[in-house]
Amino acid sequence: MSFERFLADLKQQAVAGGVSQNAIAEASPYLLYDQGIVNRDRGQRVFGQVFTEFAGRMAASYRMQQGQARIKTYAAAFARAEKEYGVPPAVIAAFWGLESDFGANMGNLPTLRSLVSLAYDCRRSQMFANETIAALKIIDRGDLTPTEMVGSWAGELGQTQFLPTHYFNYAVDYDGDGSRNLLRSPADVIGSTANYIANGLKWRRGEPWLQEVRVPAASTFPWEQADLTIQLPRSKWALLGVSYADGKALPSDNLPASLLLPMGRMGPAFLAYPNFAAYTEWNNSLIYSTTAGYLANRTADATSCGAGRSTAVQRTARAAAIAGARRLQRRQGRWRDGLAEPQRGEGHADQIRHAPRLLADRRTAGTDARPSRTADPTGGNGRAIELMRENSRPDGSRRAALLRSWVKQTSSRGAGTACVSKDVATGKTAIQTRKSITCPSTPQPCRLFCKFLAASPES
Repeated sequence: MSFERFLADLKQQAVAGGVSQNAIAEASPYLLYDQGIVNRDRGQRVFGQVFTEFAGRMAASYRMQQGQARIKTYAAAFARAEKEYGVPPAVIAAFWGLESDFGANMGNLPTLRSLVSLAYDCRRSQMFANETIAALKIIDRGDLTPTEMVGSWAGELGQTQFLPTHYFNYAVDYDGDGSRNLLRSPADVIGSTANYIANGLKWRRGEPWLQEVRVPAASTFPWEQADLTIQLPRSKWALLGVSYADGKALPSDNLPASLLLPMGRMGPAFLAYPNFAAYTEWNNSLIYSTTAGYLANRTADATSCGAGRSTAVQRTARAAAIAGARRLQRRQGRWRDGLAEPQRGEGHADQIRHAPRLLADRRTAGTDARPSRTADPTGGNGRAIELMRENSRPDGSRRAALLRSWVKQTSSRGAGTACVSKDVATGKTAIQTRKSITCPSTPQPCRLFCKFLAASPES
């Protein structure tokens, strides 16, 4: 079908959905096909950062401080949103900061062009046809003009990057000017984000979302329970020796929680509560979701307790960066064990700053508790799950190769997220995955991976 014929059909669907002819006429000059947008969608690459690298960059202190500043500046809007929707200010501020740096980076591409181009492409045609119609409804309602609709290449709009369907359904007029402007009105951004989290993502008022914890190193600890589909009462986690990151005891109550280990048993640990499902629904990348929850915690803790507390996430990131820099310099003859200062006049801070970038470029499987490869497709659906298995072969080379092959297959189908990491203490390889229950094209990769997990180390 030609683009012109497709566009005519799409306009008819919009009219049937309640969009006025005036809105369609106003938008028509912007409903153009752009092959570059389709190329960007098809050319999405594998996401190759581990949690501490991503969180170290995206949940940095400056973003936490900016979030605290916004909470103070717009205290009335945040208080109103928390009262009406039950969503804490730090949760809203964390998404606001991660999605656009509080409005500084919303994208600069024409939204209608992006949406209609992706709707014409065969991959997710119906989804983006619906998003295009929703964008036309936003114009028809008077919230934005076609010229104002500028955002990311995938069609998200505003300072918390709403898809048009979310914008149309959940945007609220919090500043009382008669329109819902998520590009220019901080009050509208705060109220609309709270509305979406509460009613679209089913936030549970008054409950936590993610808490950093300390897990005992005992060999008897039931590591197989570290699974987002397994929820135990906090009292049970306390009996197993899990405590808060500062060593304080967990409450002995029945609040359900899952143990989340984004980098395996030697990395940071979290208790993920039912509200964490809102994060995985917002973005089905487990690394992004964990980072967003972690940033919200940092913002909330700093607001109430001061910002100077070091966490296991920060300590792990720092230790990994230093170790990685030393390994790289040993290879290059630029570091000697026991040497107090780096050779060739390089500063210690420079090694720490550049180590994550250098380590991210390495693709060797299962070394030093760093995932070898993580698939982060955008089209995954279904409930997020995490499966942990161990390989008795110390090098983990064969399973890592099989896993990378599986990730390549599933990434092309949008089926899920996977990574492999190595436990420093035991030398065993840990395998984690978040995947859709149903693969969009064929269930074969999921079946292969389940078979692969169940196979013996030598199979």
